[in-house]
Amino acid sequence: MEASGRATTAYAEPASTPWTIAKLGVGALGLAWSLTTTAAYLPPVLGQYTDSTSLIGGVLGAEGVFALTLPLVIGPWSDTFHTPLGRRRPFMAVAIGPMGFCLALMAFMPNLWTTALLVFAFFFAYYVYEPPYRGLYPDLLPESVYGRAQGVQHLFRGIALGGALIGGGLLYRLWQPAPFLSASAIVVAACLVPVLFLREDGGHGRVFEGIATYVRHSWNVLRDNPDVGRFLIANAAWEGTFAGARTFVVLYITVGLHEELAVSTVALAAVAGGYVVAALVAGPIGDRFGLARVITLCSLVYGSGLLCGGLATKWHAWYLVPIFVVAVFGGSVMTLAWGLLFKLMPDADRGAISGLATTTKGFGLIFGTLLAGVLIDLARPYFPGTDGYQILWPILALPILFATPLVASLIRAEEAPAIHS
Repeated sequence: MEASGRATTAYAEPASTPWTIAKLGVGALGLAWSLTTTAAYLPPVLGQYTDSTSLIGGVLGAEGVFALTLPLVIGPWSDTFHTPLGRRRPFMAVAIGPMGFCLALMAFMPNLWTTALLVFAFFFAYYVYEPPYRGLYPDLLPESVYGRAQGVQHLFRGIALGGALIGGGLLYRLWQPAPFLSASAIVVAACLVPVLFLREDGGHGRVFEGIATYVRHSWNVLRDNPDVGRFLIANAAWEGTFAGARTFVVLYITVGLHEELAVSTVALAAVAGGYVVAALVAGPIGDRFGLARVITLCSLVYGSGLLCGGLATKWHAWYLVPIFVVAVFGGSVMTLAWGLLFKLMPDADRGAISGLATTTKGFGLIFGTLLAGVLIDLARPYFPGTDGYQILWPILALPILFATPLVASLIRAEEAPAIHS
């Protein structure tokens, strides 16, 4: 793949202006709202057709298959896509309609298998949109504001998390399809913002160089950038934990702790609040002290907090305090992660590396969601008081703690002079 096919600079979009960062961030609101709604309220819908958490985890974990495959092509393709609209935004534009359509119909399907097929179509569209969207960040912004830009992005994600979980819970009690219909409208509106209101370079190479070429190039990039490889392993761990938590947290509270849906709504409000706080403070702190260093310290608290969550067998109101604290540290890890990757990636391969990062997210989604569902089923005889759900949090803590040394090893790489080629 020729270097001429991958422009290394952006264009006339005003770099690092608050409006540029804000317009980029609105897209994250749509993406996060869609996945949060699907992960939180699709399991109860699927629970009408099956009692198996393994099967529910399998349907939602199938997201990982799409994350593993599509970004390997879409990411590098968006590096070379020459159109008047730009390189990244054409992919984003064509994905928005299918995302909204699938979300709108998701709760109206008559059985497990038709629901699953619609969910799979949604995942396909989502992973056409996400890698080019991620690639826009280093295209449009200077390295000095990566942490703050990710903070703004995750502020929008925190708003989406709270809105989808809390508002979705209220809507779900009123009418089961309501969270999905509202998510459809929000996703379409939000994801259109960066497509309509940002400008980008159209690229300077061939429009399509072949699937085999893109896959080969992606793996060559991975081989030639060992620091990126270490980050991607950590990213798989973070995403696996996040996916497992968002899929089973409502069932953990309502089935495992035998509480009403209202309790899960309050607990999720504490999570969303912690996430918003993290989005506000993590970016400036990360830019000041180093993203890898801050992620390492936050990961220790995040993983330890999840590990302690396995001790709970009954709900107590005071749990809201440690939930909020752990959410702040966990949200800080997720906020700063992509900013660190942007510092590690060569300019010429932004789309390819964004695609690889989304691919490793796929590993996390498959193993985090599916493995958590299987182990909950297996743990039922040993933890009858919580119907097996007590095992959830220790399982999800281990990937976070495992990834911490990998991130610590990137502190020097982040501080070294960047290589942009």
